[in-house]
Amino acid sequence: MAYATAEACLPSVTAAPGVLALQRALVWLAGASVAIVFVEPSPYELVTLAAIVIFFATGLRLRLVLMPLLLLLFAINFGYSIGAVPVLDRPEVASWIATSWYMAVTVMLFAMVLSEDAAARLDMLRRGLIAGAMIASLAAIAGYFNLVPGGHDLLTLYGRGRGTFKDPNVLGAFLILPSLLLLQSVVSDRLGKSFRSTIALGVLALAILLAFSRAAWGGLVITAAFMLALMVLTSASQAQRSRIVITTIVAAAIAAMLVAVLLSFDSIADMFKQRASFDQSYDDGRFGRFGRHILGAEMALELPFGIGPLQFHRYFPEDTHNSYLNAFMSGGWISGVCYPALVFVTCFIGFRYAFVRVPWQRSYLAIFAAFLGTVGEGFIIDTDHWRHFWMMLGAMWGLFVAAERHRMRSNQAAVTATVTAS
Repeated sequence: MAYATAEACLPSVTAAPGVLALQRALVWLAGASVAIVFVEPSPYELVTLAAIVIFFATGLRLRLVLMPLLLLLFAINFGYSIGAVPVLDRPEVASWIATSWYMAVTVMLFAMVLSEDAAARLDMLRRGLIAGAMIASLAAIAGYFNLVPGGHDLLTLYGRGRGTFKDPNVLGAFLILPSLLLLQSVVSDRLGKSFRSTIALGVLALAILLAFSRAAWGGLVITAAFMLALMVLTSASQAQRSRIVITTIVAAAIAAMLVAVLLSFDSIADMFKQRASFDQSYDDGRFGRFGRHILGAEMALELPFGIGPLQFHRYFPEDTHNSYLNAFMSGGWISGVCYPALVFVTCFIGFRYAFVRVPWQRSYLAIFAAFLGTVGEGFIIDTDHWRHFWMMLGAMWGLFVAAERHRMRSNQAAVTATVTAS
């Protein structure tokens, strides 16, 4: 990111108050709509398409520092497109390729959008994500407990809450970031706001439980612990650190008691025991989840152009359930190398910016923790078209740029103040 400093001296794009309000409203709407993806094209696609048009019409800048991101995204999808050539006559493959390219476009959109007016736009994104998460969670809870006539079949799948998503696993994964944002409010905001956030967090946590996703359960616990640790390390005072620690202990105890109460219901307890078991039939055996990973990796080394998107199940009983292996199988060596390169370079840079003092540091820590959780989850499930994953990726790159700009302006202000004083 060193060569971003020259650009940091450039002024931000200015706009009339009405335009700024429209831009921020679109960011909120994008955050809320990412929670509704049970139809395609989803509302998220329509909102981001409108945002692309309006932001470019009202001022959007592609900075030099974002070129590595753009090139890696292009290489990944170029590899997918080459791998798809032999099977492009199949409609589902063409749709998959189109979706992959569009996800790359949304990454660039959020990177460019959040590199400007970062504090206000990130706050609107945070609010939108929480609003969307509440809608998705309430839908899943209502479906699971048959609170809506005819809603059980629509809002659940195999006895698991899915809400406004097609898959309970994706619902659980999506809810992690909004839950982390609410958890931050619980442990650090004033009493009234903290109480409201506690209620909202309880709703989201219940939906995650009823999604019966082992990855989401573990992901929430691990990412929350990681984020809280970073919050303690980056807190400005001992009082803040003490409050975070004490509130976390109290919240964990209350959560444990609530889970115990919920598990007293036989239907919930039975499904919980079934899903919590590590001895799942689709994980075991030579062609189980992890066996397929090994066999697929051996196969990928012999196929420079892969086998094409959505073709893995033609060779094995199920899909890859591994995003990194899927990149190799769908797009050959080009995508197989560039996809993990993009993901892990983002993680590496993300650690650096976790400790940069910026006005939006708290929200950044939540996004960073949730992103790391999704990166880890990519080893056991296909995250390739998870809208919220690509949103987080773009947001992080945008905030990298915004942090450099903020730091440069702060340094310039300090130099100016020193010169004036002398």
